[in-house]
Amino acid sequence: MTAPATHRTIDAVWRIESARLIAGLARMVRDVGLAEDLAQDALVAALERWPESGVPDNPGAWLMATAKHRAIDTLRRSTTLERKQEELAREIATATEPDLDAAIDDDIGDDLLGLVFTCCHPVLSTEARIALTLRLLGGLTTPEIARAFLVSEATVAQRIVRAKRTLAAAHVPFEVPDGNELADRLASVLEVVYLVFNEGYSASAGDDWMRPALCEEAMRLGRILAGLAPTEPEVHGLLALMEIQASRLRARSGPTGEPVLLLDQDRARWDRLLINRGFAALRRAEDLGGAFGPYALQAAIAACHARANAPQETDWQRIAALYDALAQLAPSPVVELNRAVALGMAFGPAAGLELVDALVAAGSLEGYHLLPGVRGDLLAKLARFDEARGEFQRAAALTRNLRERELLLERAWACQPGHERA
Repeated sequence: MTAPATHRTIDAVWRIESARLIAGLARMVRDVGLAEDLAQDALVAALERWPESGVPDNPGAWLMATAKHRAIDTLRRSTTLERKQEELAREIATATEPDLDAAIDDDIGDDLLGLVFTCCHPVLSTEARIALTLRLLGGLTTPEIARAFLVSEATVAQRIVRAKRTLAAAHVPFEVPDGNELADRLASVLEVVYLVFNEGYSASAGDDWMRPALCEEAMRLGRILAGLAPTEPEVHGLLALMEIQASRLRARSGPTGEPVLLLDQDRARWDRLLINRGFAALRRAEDLGGAFGPYALQAAIAACHARANAPQETDWQRIAALYDALAQLAPSPVVELNRAVALGMAFGPAAGLELVDALVAAGSLEGYHLLPGVRGDLLAKLARFDEARGEFQRAAALTRNLRERELLLERAWACQPGHERA
């Protein structure tokens, strides 16, 4: 195998094995920062040796063995906490080479889940949780994370470094929480995964309408969670929601990357495999008693769209009822805005506009571009084109996404005299 081919193989192995490797090391050394450093050392060793020796039959086991040896060396060099480090060194050294694969397989579920909960610990800011999760669980590089969220590499690097320091300073244990703490911490984990998905599904800034790679990464993390926590209904609810929504990705943009709104999409381009996977995950959530969890409810809404072969077949009254339930369970101005859209489709634009006007009066979504965007749409359907044009222009000024701005300005232009259309 040529050196470039070996490097490509190493990249692929790292993507597959890095989370398992870091999770196993973090359990041993109780420090995610040190665990990542050890894993990176093993990666460097692979880059140095494999082009000459060839890729081993079990590359993940090779990386783990190499990292373990580095961990022992690191612990022996340290002069503080000597007794504890000697104990850790003995623990690490007990696994002999022939039993390495079995040891990894025995612990990998708890190790990965422990890493998930550590990366998403509430002591960290939301931005830090996202960066650390993508770095340690997703295997993304700092430049890749920076490009995905349109921030500088220095900003991402700083977030990751601070996150590791914060976890160490707070003495966050590397473990899976139990009891009531599990439910609270799981909500934080699911929030991070869904935030990653949403940034991919509808980019908050930049020139691209979507970033499908982030959607893929979020779904991969969701599938890992579903395997690690199979009895948690909201894990399956979130996975169902992401897979059903991701089924529309190919239809959400036109030939030049322009946005295509839901009611204008070619539904033949929706991915039926993802839809069926989403339906199965939703049934799993419901069978576990989680039909009325916030993610399961949103998945049920997405399923209503997926079951409709044409926009006019959509069961908008059921969608409105599901949003009513979601608003009671997890009330928020954004949920109310989505409920207004559903009410407008189910019972006429005047019904939706009444709720939107209440949100405007409350001021809770000031600066949120989708509020004037939805209001403009409802006003256009009521043939109040002058007002609608102003709302679309206001929404265009607020969004940071170039593609979305262009769409909103086109809708404003369509509301000018002689061009009006609902």
